[in-house]
Amino acid sequence: MNESYLTESGMGFRSWFLTRDHKRIAILYLISITIFFLIGGVAAGLMRSELATPKGDLVTSDTYNRLFTLHGVVMVWFFLIPSIPNVLGNFLLPLMIGAKDLAFPRLNLASWYVFMFGGILTLWSIVIGGVDTGWTFYTPYSSTYANSHVILMATGVFISGFSSIFTGLNFIATIHKMRAPGQTWFRLPLFVWSLYSTSIILVLATPVLAVTLVLVALERLGGVGIFDPAIGGDPLLFQHLFWFYSHPAVYIMILPGFGVVSEIIPCFSRKRIFGYRFIAFASVSIAVLGFLVWGHHMFVSSQSVFAGIVFSFLSFMVAIPSAIKVFNWTTTLYKGQITLSTPMIYALGFIGLFTIGGLTGLFLATLAVDVHVHDTYFVVAHFHYIMVGGMVMAYLGGIHYWWPKITGRMYPEKLGQLSALIIFVGFNLTFFPQFLLGYLGMPRRYHAYPEQFQMLNILSTAGATILAVGYLFPLYYLPRSFFRGPKAPQNPWRATGLEWTIASPPSSHNFEVVPTVDDEPYNYLKMDAVASSETEVTP
Repeated sequence: MNESYLTESGMGFRSWFLTRDHKRIAILYLISITIFFLIGGVAAGLMRSELATPKGDLVTSDTYNRLFTLHGVVMVWFFLIPSIPNVLGNFLLPLMIGAKDLAFPRLNLASWYVFMFGGILTLWSIVIGGVDTGWTFYTPYSSTYANSHVILMATGVFISGFSSIFTGLNFIATIHKMRAPGQTWFRLPLFVWSLYSTSIILVLATPVLAVTLVLVALERLGGVGIFDPAIGGDPLLFQHLFWFYSHPAVYIMILPGFGVVSEIIPCFSRKRIFGYRFIAFASVSIAVLGFLVWGHHMFVSSQSVFAGIVFSFLSFMVAIPSAIKVFNWTTTLYKGQITLSTPMIYALGFIGLFTIGGLTGLFLATLAVDVHVHDTYFVVAHFHYIMVGGMVMAYLGGIHYWWPKITGRMYPEKLGQLSALIIFVGFNLTFFPQFLLGYLGMPRRYHAYPEQFQMLNILSTAGATILAVGYLFPLYYLPRSFFRGPKAPQNPWRATGLEWTIASPPSSHNFEVVPTVDDEPYNYLKMDAVASSETEVTP
């Protein structure tokens, strides 16, 4: 019997940090982004503790701004964007298409080193340098008022962008050139479609952010008037460039989550996914339309009213493919043999929270409503319902779904179900009151506020405490199960897909022979028939 990728090449320093095995690189990413998640989470906890009382009595306003910057920068660029593509995508893409590795293994390892270098440099600039621009680098915060470590932080994010580009190029080349015989485009798992769409955005949008950050550095170092109005620059130019990247970046974060949910829902419903081609094309549509709606972040920035109308219309348009996915998932659930295992609870939580986030996005896409709630906690709540309620729920669902395949071990199911429910309750208690706060007029990014907002803020802080407990559960039982959990069978969920046809955990070369795909994905009737025949007792 072949050894797994965890033991076959040894456990020494060189075997891990010089590996070209996509599975080991995925584990390196998993450990790295978990550390970044904890750092960003601690900053968020300190912010919510400050906001439990109206007066700024825990930290100063400057410290609060630095915590806000630390939380935003770390969570967006060093957790949300890389989490599913670089962890689950790295591990699963070759397994799902029948390949032995990604197209460029060395580039894959280089992407992790670049990611870590950029992340450490960014953390150093914020923690030691005290950068307080916020995660958006808006001028004049990044050009006039902030300290000189802004360039260092921008350099860290700039460097990490190359990691995203490397990963996107690797995924695109792998999907195009390394599919197993018979693995046609419309036999690909929907998770692969979501990774493909995400990779397109990574490759096309990330250079725009890189150029924008270079221009910020050029302005600060050379005194060239680009964004700073004091020296002849235009701050709106920065917003256009930043959001041209950052709105597609929202779909970099959420599209892989769509793919994860599209794998979990049919498995635990024991049904073929409803409208496979519609979901696949919806992923591509979101990737394309995502480049056309950046202006809806700028309705109150004095841009043309006619431009605002166009961006508002396009923002409603991009909701259509997202709605297609939600309707198809719910139709797949209809009359299914639903099993409420841990991954399924996370997937159902994702559907509920993402739907709320998506619907409130339509509020923000409406010109008149956006003027009222712009730069309030309504926007904070909407963003977190999409990114945390949606993407993090999908990420945790995917981790639990493929954990037996990644580690060869099973986690305690009851603890998994409990943690998923705690996270769902804690999240809603944290962020739903913020919709009310925003509608009532509480601006975001303030560390002190009028007393009439205190009750809702106390509810939000209490919810954040519950949410933190929910996140700590997997941090306890998943690593523990890696060492002490019962051994996982090859296919504990009776799932379809090539990754479930090999050992758990896989060997370093994935497949003994190149597989041939002769069936459409998500054929659970066939899978259940096979499982039934294997358990028959012959008299």
